[in-house]
Amino acid sequence: MIKKIATLHSFKEWILTFILLGIALVLLPLLNLLVPEESVLHVPDYIFSLLGKYLCYALVALAVDLIWGYTGILSLGHGVFFSMGGYAMGMYLMRSIGKEGAYKSDLPDFMVFLDWKELPWYWYGFDYFAFTLLVILILPGLFAFTFGYFAFRSRIKGVYFAIITQAMTYALMLLFFRNNTGFGGNNGLTDFKRILGYSLQEPSTKLSLYIITIIVLFLSYLLSRYVVRSKLGRILTAIRDAESRVMFSGYNTLHYKLFVWTLSAFLCGIAGALYVPQVGIINPSEMQPSNSIEMAIWVAVGGRGTLSGALIGAGLVNGAKSWFTVAAPEYWLYFLGTLFIVLTLFFPKGLVGFFSRFSSKDKMREPS
Repeated sequence: MIKKIATLHSFKEWILTFILLGIALVLLPLLNLLVPEESVLHVPDYIFSLLGKYLCYALVALAVDLIWGYTGILSLGHGVFFSMGGYAMGMYLMRSIGKEGAYKSDLPDFMVFLDWKELPWYWYGFDYFAFTLLVILILPGLFAFTFGYFAFRSRIKGVYFAIITQAMTYALMLLFFRNNTGFGGNNGLTDFKRILGYSLQEPSTKLSLYIITIIVLFLSYLLSRYVVRSKLGRILTAIRDAESRVMFSGYNTLHYKLFVWTLSAFLCGIAGALYVPQVGIINPSEMQPSNSIEMAIWVAVGGRGTLSGALIGAGLVNGAKSWFTVAAPEYWLYFLGTLFIVLTLFFPKGLVGFFSRFSSKDKMREPS
């Protein structure tokens, strides 16, 4: 009976996934391209940049859920990995401007303004998209692997791990705020013109970036689902519930935690790289600790340990944030804090866990 319920639930989940994928990937672009602008059904161009941003946040939530929801390791520093991917893409976009900047120089405008005489060595290679792509894929994972190796090897866990990750992101934020680091200081990198030769102001480019983000998110979801449903995923869940027992069973938990930590950072870096050309800016504020805390809240709202919950939580919280930013910006943080407290006290498994509980009760009443 239980197996039958699980199979039915999985089937319905896939049906819902493909329906949402069809709406996002086919219906919305068609309503934008084929429906006249004066029609009520027309989807305006700006919607794709907004939805693209939400999809990037959903990818971040997916990454955080892997490490927190399934492995029990709360990270308050994922904003660093997100920013690393974002800055790598931003550096490529700045180099793509060429001499079209305000100062008509080969150097980025902020470097000319700060009286830099030559390009720093760590900017070399960002003229090429292939090199940039390698940095986006390698740098966040490599940094996470190095940090995670020493942290997990030292048996740092629980609130102590959350604190050191928050300290890490705060320290790097302060570093990037400095003008002499060569990353634009507090203004960051902005005023992008094109990507791979295509103007970022063109509606077709914005639509293409939105579609690419959907595809990347879907593939990341499939990868994450494969990981959590495999033997590896069961070990990760066991580490979350009783790490000492897993160690006594002969497993080296360091390797498993290091793998999922690095994978999580890898996904965050990709999310940051997709975020920057759609939003048009990357600056050190993306590394502020409150952003990493918000990432954890997205997962908590949707439901820890449920990949779909992470996606739903990111969408709902950021949708509410956009509404509050316009309607009542001064109350946003109060709302966010209240939401987190209420969910922690009354809905510890998030929205997905709350609704699935009633769904499971109904199915259990059905005759087998």
